[in-house]
Amino acid sequence: MSSQITVNARTVTIEAEPDTPLLWVLREQLGLTGTKYGCGVAACGACTVHLDGMAVRSCTLPVEGVGASQITTIEGLVSPEAKAVQAAWIELDVAQCGYCQTGQIMSAVVLLQDNPAPTDTEIDEAMNGNICRCATYQRIRQAIHAAAGTLKG
Repeated sequence: MSSQITVNARTVTIEAEPDTPLLWVLREQLGLTGTKYGCGVAACGACTVHLDGMAVRSCTLPVEGVGASQITTIEGLVSPEAKAVQAAWIELDVAQCGYCQTGQIMSAVVLLQDNPAPTDTEIDEAMNGNICRCATYQRIRQAIHAAAGTLKG
């Protein structure tokens, strides 16, 4: 079935059954492989993308559920919050194996867009559901604080 979705500010035509998870359309049809497959049940956060600015799990979101919403993947992040988070991730050497980092960054960006000065507790709550099997949670929290500091100026 042919339909159109908007990804990273670009409207594209896709061929997919309505119940196809958005993750597979992004990766297989559009070549946006920054979004990772982790668990397939929305439990790990590796597949996190933004849907109209909200962090959602693309592995369980059927493409028919996207409608006219704007999808942003890690490849399309351009906001000041995104740049601050990505710079902090590099500066603090957050990634270990790196597999979960796309989802972590996507969730961190939404957190800072909603809350420019989160506490440790607010970070933990916002990042809950983004699992890092290398347990880099302390560095993730530090990077979010660093990004918040950069944005504050």
